[in-house]
Amino acid sequence: MDLNNKTILITGGTGSFGQKFAEIVLRDFSPAKVIILSRDELKQFEMQQKFAQHKNLRFFLGDVRDKERLYRAFSEVDIVVHAAALKQIPAAEYNPFEFVKTNVLGAQNIIEAAIDRGVKKVIALSTDKAANPINLYGATKLCSDKLFVAGNSYVGDQDTSFSVVRYGNVVGSRGSVIPFFLEQRSNGKLPITDSRMTRFWITLEQGVKFVLQSLGRMHRGEIFVPKLPSMKVIDLARTLAPECEIEIVGIRPGEKLHEVMISEEDARRSLDFDNHYVIVPQFKWWSNNQQNGKPLPEGFVYSSERNDWWLTDQELLGLVKDINVVP
Repeated sequence: MDLNNKTILITGGTGSFGQKFAEIVLRDFSPAKVIILSRDELKQFEMQQKFAQHKNLRFFLGDVRDKERLYRAFSEVDIVVHAAALKQIPAAEYNPFEFVKTNVLGAQNIIEAAIDRGVKKVIALSTDKAANPINLYGATKLCSDKLFVAGNSYVGDQDTSFSVVRYGNVVGSRGSVIPFFLEQRSNGKLPITDSRMTRFWITLEQGVKFVLQSLGRMHRGEIFVPKLPSMKVIDLARTLAPECEIEIVGIRPGEKLHEVMISEEDARRSLDFDNHYVIVPQFKWWSNNQQNGKPLPEGFVYSSERNDWWLTDQELLGLVKDINVVP
């Protein structure tokens, strides 16, 4: 999508995704403004130093829980990328309503502010945890996805559209398993929850580029899912630290053995493209604007253990090297 002369706002913009998104947009386009909305003044200060040469970058302190602040921040904004969320699974189980306030009520605030302020496009970041959720974090993100899809029903005569992007584990992002394994190498032992566990993998740059592609493809109500490689977590550990002993510690509460991004139920209303899938909405206003998509076969599930694309050891090492994770 062409972002030249557009004003783009990123919620949660000081996070891993937001910083990479700002970097790529400012590198590849000439936007009128890129606005970072987040709660942490220290992270904003650090990001200002990092991007000091960019005069069209703006910073708003604010929280998606605060609808009045969103109304102010969304003034004359063309595109909103909603990346703000509470994400830690154990924290969600202990502080459930805090996650509801941010991930669910915050999503509704985004929708209402975007419609009322005339934002053209809103794309929200989801997670594999939202497909058949088994923990509270996943449940709040599923609810958020449903809100954004249904938000198109409330637009009326406004020219605002909402869509969602869903993908898996981000290589090297804050809190992810790869930096953790690299930190633990000096101990000579890596904890693995289950030797059968598999995950999808995507880099931050790939995630940002997929969001940009989805902004160009979206009409309204789609959930875009990229086609990604899988890898066993135990193979990942052995590749990153072959000298380390593997300790099986058991699956943690709220953790899945395998990731699912399209359930069997969702697959019945999904379309297959060359490098992605689209889950289409079940609303009367939906018309098939996603041309060339093929229906998925009965019984299809897009899960990390049933994937036909697997990451090799060398490909993994190349990804880790490219993102400068190796110390």
